[in-house]
Amino acid sequence: MLQRLLMLAAGILLFSDSGEAAEGCERMEAGGARYTVCRFEVADPRLRFHLNGRDGSAFGGFSALERALESEGKSLVFAMNGGMYHSDLSPVGLYIENGETLKPANIKPGPGNFHMLPNGVFWLHGGEAGVTETRAFLNSGRQPDYATQSGPMLVIDGQLHPRFFPESRSYKIRNGVGLCNDGRTLAFAITNGAVNFWSFAAFFRDDLGCPNALYLDGTISSLHASSLGRSDRLFPMGPMIAVID
Repeated sequence: MLQRLLMLAAGILLFSDSGEAAEGCERMEAGGARYTVCRFEVADPRLRFHLNGRDGSAFGGFSALERALESEGKSLVFAMNGGMYHSDLSPVGLYIENGETLKPANIKPGPGNFHMLPNGVFWLHGGEAGVTETRAFLNSGRQPDYATQSGPMLVIDGQLHPRFFPESRSYKIRNGVGLCNDGRTLAFAITNGAVNFWSFAAFFRDDLGCPNALYLDGTISSLHASSLGRSDRLFPMGPMIAVID
């Protein structure tokens, strides 16, 4: 019993009275694939995006972000790479931090996953959050506090992206974010093995209950989860999504 209580306090496995997973990180399995999922309430004020340090250069990874936070007496609870970026770590698409647009939306055609339309925007504003197809987001005129554009969308209003197929042989480590639980919860998921787009999108829709979900990246996908004792440091990163105490 004591061990169970300690695990709950650490946030390793948290469940609400209704049986739904609540805030925290857990390991899951679905369709023969393994995932790590971290959930946070949409209105969690600790959720922020981070790209550059005080010197104007990109943090480039969890370690540098942690050091900067520690100098301010803060700690990194959770972090995940937050959208595709160029070799100089600058975002490929729209990126807004603290209400400032550091990179405009990218709606040009092109190669690669980012341009597998529809792509989308993950945004935060005043206790609200959304995972919205890019053109719908731009047409809304919304001015969020934080936003990152990536692609492709994984799930769009309950439907998997039209270019995903269950027989696809493109298997990679992947990570993404979904708006779930009737818009009350954000779920961040990273695969613990290679999966195709179809399986990853189906996991968000069918297992996490997310009618809208966005692909953040693959291969370089990384997670910092203090409750699980995990902090990936294999690849440099551009934008990062983080929860800070």
